[in-house]
Amino acid sequence: MAFQSGEPEHGPLPPLAVFSLLADGARDMRATGFYGVAYGLVFVLMGYAIAVLYQHVWQLTMGLTAAFFLLGPFICSGIYELSRQKEQGGRPDFMATLTCWMRNWKSIAFFAAILTFFIIIWVRVSVVLFALFATHNYPQLNDMLRKIVSMDNIEFMTVWTAVGFVFASLVFAMSVVSMPMMLDRGADTIESIGTSAVALWNNPGAMVLWALTITVLIGASLVFFLPLLALTAPLVGHTTWRVYKALVPAGLPLADSGQPDTGAQHEPS
Repeated sequence: MAFQSGEPEHGPLPPLAVFSLLADGARDMRATGFYGVAYGLVFVLMGYAIAVLYQHVWQLTMGLTAAFFLLGPFICSGIYELSRQKEQGGRPDFMATLTCWMRNWKSIAFFAAILTFFIIIWVRVSVVLFALFATHNYPQLNDMLRKIVSMDNIEFMTVWTAVGFVFASLVFAMSVVSMPMMLDRGADTIESIGTSAVALWNNPGAMVLWALTITVLIGASLVFFLPLLALTAPLVGHTTWRVYKALVPAGLPLADSGQPDTGAQHEPS
């Protein structure tokens, strides 16, 4: 199995090209009739569900959060499919995006399971770090940020941020172009993860800026105004498709858009 180079023919992607790709993603979002907002609303509803559960039965929050990450790739695939339809010159077909993941469902499900495993481990590690370093009991949701980031918890914040950076870097390295590649080219999970890692390695400046952009867009929505996620999530999704197209060479055969996955692996030509 040979991984794709993840580097454009003209060399590494310039870091500032990320903003051009972000603008392209916004144009894709508009050109597809803002259908991606429907998927963004799913993320908003999941966010509110986690918040409500935390307030009343916080012990169950980890299970719902894990479910969020397990379903995430399937939800995002609909946004990628909208960009794929536009690229192929077709009209936006929202109903087709609901089942597009079936073209390569085994690989996508395996990838979702990997992400879920990482988030479960991260939540467990966070609880242990909180128990070891935090100076108060687990806070209520409406007071959580103020208490956690207070100067009394500076040791906890330092360790938690460092460990979180490691987990986030691993997940980002695995997922830069994985989902679009599985959806578009019928690639298997390991091949897609390997291509993502190579893309990050070959384009460090652009990928670091892209990661920061995602953090700002999604993080600001989560912290300040959750309904904004209905716009920022599809924007990130459409831009992720553009990043994938900018980084992965066009040498692999495309998936058959009319057939669900039969379990056969697709090898690069």
